[in-house]
Amino acid sequence: MRKSISSPLPAKAAPQRTCAACRKVKNKKEMVRLVRSAGGTIEIDLTGKKDGRGAYLCRDRSCWEGLSRGKQLEHAFRQEINRGDLDTLMKNGKDLLKE
Repeated sequence: MRKSISSPLPAKAAPQRTCAACRKVKNKKEMVRLVRSAGGTIEIDLTGKKDGRGAYLCRDRSCWEGLSRGKQLEHAFRQEINRGDLDTLMKNGKDLLKE
């Protein structure tokens, strides 16, 4: 009978996500998840477990400020986003940003 030689398992790779604004790929834990609920509202998902279509943003201020200029979130969520919802997202997300 042969003895099996146990080798250490390779470390599991961290999940990667792409920022909807700057398109950089980073670890999922470094990003902020936004989610579109069934009702069509868009909110910040700190748990990463809310139901709905999700999109990720870097914690860089430039990515959040760039949302007001482009249509990246509209493309990611496949719906139009009104200015009021966008302003609310930016106001609620300012504490999550790194300086």
